[in-house]
Amino acid sequence: MLRWSLIFLIFGLIAALLGFTTIAGTAIGIAKVLFFIFAALFVITLLMGIFLANKITK
Repeated sequence: MLRWSLIFLIFGLIAALLGFTTIAGTAIGIAKVLFFIFAALFVITLLMGIFLANKITK
């Protein structure tokens, strides 16, 4: 998922350099959404790992 967000971000930046604002805005918008989804999943997985590791080691 992070890979897709980077692809859309790069696509949006290239389109912005060429002046295609509609394409750039859409691609950057998709990249932002995918980034926040990935960040939320990372935090959830991190917290689950911390709490489960504590239960297993005790």
